[in-house]
Amino acid sequence: MAEINETAPKSKPGRGLGPWPGGRDNWPEGDQYDPELLENGDARNVEDRFRYWKREAIKQYLDEHQPQDWLEVAIENLGHDFNIGSIVRTANSLGVRKVHIVGRRRWNRRGAMVTDRYLEVVHHPEVSDFLADVKPRGLAVIGIDNIENSIPLEGKQLPRKCVLVMGEESAGLSPEMASACETVAHITQYGSSRSMNVGHAAAIAMWAWVIQHRPRE
Repeated sequence: MAEINETAPKSKPGRGLGPWPGGRDNWPEGDQYDPELLENGDARNVEDRFRYWKREAIKQYLDEHQPQDWLEVAIENLGHDFNIGSIVRTANSLGVRKVHIVGRRRWNRRGAMVTDRYLEVVHHPEVSDFLADVKPRGLAVIGIDNIENSIPLEGKQLPRKCVLVMGEESAGLSPEMASACETVAHITQYGSSRSMNVGHAAAIAMWAWVIQHRPRE
């Protein structure tokens, strides 16, 4: 199992790192390290603890160190929503290991900033296919949308074993997906806008789950 090297160089905010100091003779030992990155530097959008690591080693480390019953996220992709990449990036940041894309297979990955390579992204053509994946595993399906009969997210205890489902930016959850949800929760708003950006709503909802279920220090 790969171990974190606490003596590795630290980058400045917003910057990567150059070649490993000291040259080849001073390179760290371990199969997790990528010789090309050690030689040329690592400018990727990763935490310092993962600098110079191979992408596969980072994903394996995250898989092995995240609880098996951690949150999953689903996104309906009916019209090629440009917010999907942003949601995937936030999911990665909060430790989500599996993201479901329901509907169209293709989505704009630019907003994910390569974070989709560090978690599992699965595609389901239909809502029924998505449910066939999550239901047998005991995951509660919780929708996030401000539709009629939805309940406030604030104050709601989210199930530990659940998948949070986001709809399209303009249309929200499809009727089929909304009816499949155990609960649909909305984020209470206090301004004039009818709704907030779905990427922002997804981030708030994921954080709400994390602060309820993150491991105790």
